[in-house]
Amino acid sequence: MLSILGTLIVGLVVGFIARAVKPGDDKLGWIMTALLGVAGSFLASYVGTAMGWYQHGAAAGWIASVVGAVVLLVIYGLFKGKT
Repeated sequence: MLSILGTLIVGLVVGFIARAVKPGDDKLGWIMTALLGVAGSFLASYVGTAMGWYQHGAAAGWIASVVGAVVLLVIYGLFKGKT
């Protein structure tokens, strides 16, 4: 339970970092940015620990979470741009 709560908090922070790192104007609200950050954090945490790349809570997890959130922001932007 605590690791899920920690991942949620990290995801909120990661979403805002990813939004600042990703170039371009996404015109996303802060809620959508936070949701994509949480999703990126969950995705990076799951994939990274499942593949054995890092332990839960390692610094690489933060970096992977930001990368995962940026990837999700790009994918979201591609789908949103088509509508």
